[in-house]
Amino acid sequence: MSQWRKPTPDTVYTPEEVEARLAAELPGWRYEDGWIRRKYKTAGWKSTLMVVNTVGHLAEAAWHHPDLTVSYAFVTVKLVNHAAKGVTDKDFALAAKIDEVLMWQPGKEDGSPLEGTPNDDPRFKYLKYED
Repeated sequence: MSQWRKPTPDTVYTPEEVEARLAAELPGWRYEDGWIRRKYKTAGWKSTLMVVNTVGHLAEAAWHHPDLTVSYAFVTVKLVNHAAKGVTDKDFALAAKIDEVLMWQPGKEDGSPLEGTPNDDPRFKYLKYED
């Protein structure tokens, strides 16, 4: 962002600015064809539907609506600010919230009484985490 222009929630970022922010803030996301996007791999249809519903809830609560590609074992989330005709802070904020919720692994938190989904039993697998 140029030093003389103060961004607003609807300021459209240049492709170079988008790439820089994604690298710094959202490494699981990429910029392609004017959208920021991320593919979430799931363990199957049931997990895919849970991801779709979670993203749907977050998007509706934020009043910012992504495009989704839904398949048996993945969901691709694409974000752009349609009204502003480009990627804005609203897209980055919703992407960060989606990552925060979907990539949460309670079993990885120190001191948490929550165990997290057991990944050693295919009946209970959920998301395919990246760690």
